[in-house]
Amino acid sequence: MAEPSTIARPYAEAVFRLADGQGKLAEWSAALANLAAVAADERVRAAVSDPNLSDAKAAGLIISILAGKLTGDVENFVRVLAENDRLGVVTEIRTHFEVLKNERESTIEADIYTAFDMDKAQLADLVARLEKNTGRKVKARVNVDKTLIGGVKVVIGDKVIDGSARAQLAALENALKA
Repeated sequence: MAEPSTIARPYAEAVFRLADGQGKLAEWSAALANLAAVAADERVRAAVSDPNLSDAKAAGLIISILAGKLTGDVENFVRVLAENDRLGVVTEIRTHFEVLKNERESTIEADIYTAFDMDKAQLADLVARLEKNTGRKVKARVNVDKTLIGGVKVVIGDKVIDGSARAQLAALENALKA
């Protein structure tokens, strides 16, 4: 059986082409976020995986949960996913879509881990430096991680910039052991 990521990719690419052509990347991004949240719910997953539930009813369930939040195109997309038994890969579809959207908008997502809350000026300064270094607009998600002791750890894709006090202490410990 194919990996969920492999199954999701063509759907994400098709949705991206549609959204990009309509100039509605942000709207589709929000809709896919809502769909992924609903599809991740255990009760919804159990219901849509029930073999006694028709494709139309599975799609109808999700559409009714998100009543008023979906456009006609998104509702049709949900129906297509249900007909092809792909409602289980909505999260992966969203992930692939966001990668394509970020590439189009020359944006990169950064997870920033700090030992303490950052004020707006500190965050703006860090984001500006990251944008200068990457040459792309940075969307930052800030997380407080008390185990860092101090400093900041930034994760952008598979690149990690660890300026935390914990990392510096670990490096010092390794240097003293040598």
